[in-house]
Amino acid sequence: MIVTRFAPSPTGLLHMGNLRTALFNALLALRGGGRFILRLDDTDAGRSEERFTEAIRRDLAWVGLRWDGEARQSDRLDRYAARADALRAAGRLYPCYETAAELDFRRRAQRLQGRPPVYDRAALALDATARAALEAEGRRAHWRFRLEDREIAWDDGILGPQHVAAGAVSDPVLIREDGTVLYTLASVVDDAEMGVTDVVRGADHVTNTAAQIQIFAALGAAPPRFAHHSLLTGPGGAALSKREGALSLADVRAQGVEPQALVALLARLGSSKDVAPVASLAEAAEGFALADFGAAPVAFDPEQLMRLSAQVLRGLDFAQVADRLAALGIAGPKAAPFWAAVRPNLDRLEDAADWWAITQGAAPVIAPDSANPEDADFVAQALAALPPRPWGPTTWAEWTGALKAQTGRKGRALFQPLRRALTGRDHGPEMAAFMPLLEKP
Repeated sequence: MIVTRFAPSPTGLLHMGNLRTALFNALLALRGGGRFILRLDDTDAGRSEERFTEAIRRDLAWVGLRWDGEARQSDRLDRYAARADALRAAGRLYPCYETAAELDFRRRAQRLQGRPPVYDRAALALDATARAALEAEGRRAHWRFRLEDREIAWDDGILGPQHVAAGAVSDPVLIREDGTVLYTLASVVDDAEMGVTDVVRGADHVTNTAAQIQIFAALGAAPPRFAHHSLLTGPGGAALSKREGALSLADVRAQGVEPQALVALLARLGSSKDVAPVASLAEAAEGFALADFGAAPVAFDPEQLMRLSAQVLRGLDFAQVADRLAALGIAGPKAAPFWAAVRPNLDRLEDAADWWAITQGAAPVIAPDSANPEDADFVAQALAALPPRPWGPTTWAEWTGALKAQTGRKGRALFQPLRRALTGRDHGPEMAAFMPLLEKP
């Protein structure tokens, strides 16, 4: 069975790049009839916050994502400690005592000498006496995983065959000086013990993957299949960052974006397939294939999202929006015909409230003759000739037809002053459908 996971850190709000990763994993599991796990990577106690955990759950649920299991890394610290002990016993995890400043100085010196800034494994030369002396100075060890000096290779689900020379990268730090277990180890332990078969994540994790493949092997576990999708870029080509609040899901939701539009866009963006509205995650999963995606960074265009959102909204029938309309105060016998009348012109569902207020007799925001004083006499004549209620689907055509015959007006000169007089707007729904909904002129 395919088992995938989405493993966000609850240190900030999810942004578009995060959601894209979550969708890829969820769609892969859904298409294969597998399981999708939400795993909260919250070992960084200093930065993880419960409010962000709640926001992650809320954002994922908003776009329709459902997970088959949930786990917190903070509940599994004993598992990481046990696996770290096993790596120590095998000689693969070793203590280091350099400070951040010392390591930075070494890297700068290596660059000046034209060498790659790779950790030199100086700590491996320390004997017990030297380590005790450093600890007596108040230094605390951080722990690095000793990579085997060989090529690490895997067949990436998106990037194709990948090869990383272990000698060209530093032995990764797995445990900080304060005892915090880092992602590189915790993720491997979790993936192995939770039976994760496929990991889809951003291309910025390729080096992590190389190291983690060796950690899997050192722990006696088979690695999952890896796929690294291209990164989304924002304005100016910069990578999206949740720390900067870039295009967070909370902000997008507040702008009135339809969640199905997000799914449709992010599930196809960067692939060989055209972006088109989808009715559900299941529909998006039907055509989802990692092989359709390329390696080049992909620009995320908020305007494209808004256009797609409007397209999705205009395709929803009344039953799909009835509860949301009711929350805006739009209910009763006229709610369904109202939705049929206004939805072709809406960009956001929230805008329907303004049109509903007009049907209930709200004062027009544009005076009947304000746009063109020459229309004042015509509007007065037209309002005097309004047919008696009830107004029906043919009233608009009959009324405007009679006025056209009387005044000779036609086209925009005929219709726009009448629309403005009844609605206070220059543009909007087809008046034949909207006019019967008006409570008063």
